[in-house]
Amino acid sequence: MQLTPPPRRWTIPLGAVLVHLGIGSVYAWSTLNRPITAAMPSLPWWGSPPYTTFTSALVLLGLSAATWGPWVERRGARMAARLAALCFASGLAVGAVGLHLRQPLLLFLGLGILCGIGCGIGYIAPVSTLVRWFPDRRGMATGFAIMGFGGGAFIAGHANAWLIERVGVADTLLVLAGAYLLLMLAGAQLLRPAPVRAVAASAPTANTAPVGHPGYTRREALRTPQFALLWGMLCINVTAGIGILAQASPMMQDLFGRTPAQAAAVVAMISLCNAGGRLFWSTISDRLGRRNTYLLFFGAQLGLFLVIPQLARAGAWWPFLVCLLTVFTMYGGGFATIPAFLADLFGTANVGAIHGALLTAWSVAAVLGPVIITELSERARAALAPGMSRVAIYDQPLQLLAALLGVGLLLTLLVRPLRAARR
Repeated sequence: MQLTPPPRRWTIPLGAVLVHLGIGSVYAWSTLNRPITAAMPSLPWWGSPPYTTFTSALVLLGLSAATWGPWVERRGARMAARLAALCFASGLAVGAVGLHLRQPLLLFLGLGILCGIGCGIGYIAPVSTLVRWFPDRRGMATGFAIMGFGGGAFIAGHANAWLIERVGVADTLLVLAGAYLLLMLAGAQLLRPAPVRAVAASAPTANTAPVGHPGYTRREALRTPQFALLWGMLCINVTAGIGILAQASPMMQDLFGRTPAQAAAVVAMISLCNAGGRLFWSTISDRLGRRNTYLLFFGAQLGLFLVIPQLARAGAWWPFLVCLLTVFTMYGGGFATIPAFLADLFGTANVGAIHGALLTAWSVAAVLGPVIITELSERARAALAPGMSRVAIYDQPLQLLAALLGVGLLLTLLVRPLRAARR
């Protein structure tokens, strides 16, 4: 089938990027943790960040994306992005009120719940629109949008620190609420439905979904083994990446003796690689194929996770840094490639709703990855005698994550195009 690119389509990725720049700031919330704790030193154990903020928001991201996915398909990207803007901005505002009143429940409701819901709706809002506007470049189109999610962390990391130093953490949240509301509403205004000609051009092809199939509903897609395989693949890729992300700064300090400031500089580089990898790998997948791209992700990362402990023992900082940044390009690339993978397999008619259901894998990984690397490294640290080198404390968690990546490789090998369905 000849794919005919529709005209006047390049404002759509810009709108998606603006929406994702707002919600992507959640990846920079580690900059809020210590200021929040300092502002509320008597927080109960259940109310301390990152559990009431970052982890809760990511769990709600996946759950709300799955719950609201069908609604997003019915009401369209613009309406969904507006709702996401309202939820995310109101969450920041409620969190600010909670800090002013010293109320951990309000902090949790704002940053953990409302912001998480806004992230979930905003994350999937542009997806189906983009794959319909860009039937010839599905991977690149979704990569543009999801690149914004990674880029939002880089911008917010610097903006948060600058604002907190000048106005304090509570007022910083209020300023961010207003800024992100305007930014995301501007992005929402640029989103519009694809013309009928573009939708027809983006129908499943003979190499992906069955010939003549109008597109799977979410219920039909969820019943296929292909959906289960992709769910497992995304969960494993995110678990590996977010596990290192949760301990990136302490890991560099333990393994290579870097100062907190030096580690923070590398964390900023990680944000850029995360964002750039989303566009790079999703664009490459248009030529290489989604399945082959994921095979490359898992095969390369498996080797990298096993070699990192050896580089730490050798004190090889620069090779370690190359390995670390490569991992994060593939972490971001996995997010950006998966919507196009879903469109290839199930068609574009309900890809937003299907993508929302798949993002529950992110919710699981947001808990699993940090738990694996934090708990195992802390146990190894506790077992060290005073004065002993900490260079080996990450060996076991990295080896476990490498084993999971091997499972992801096997799952990817099992993915096959869907057979023609009898309807």
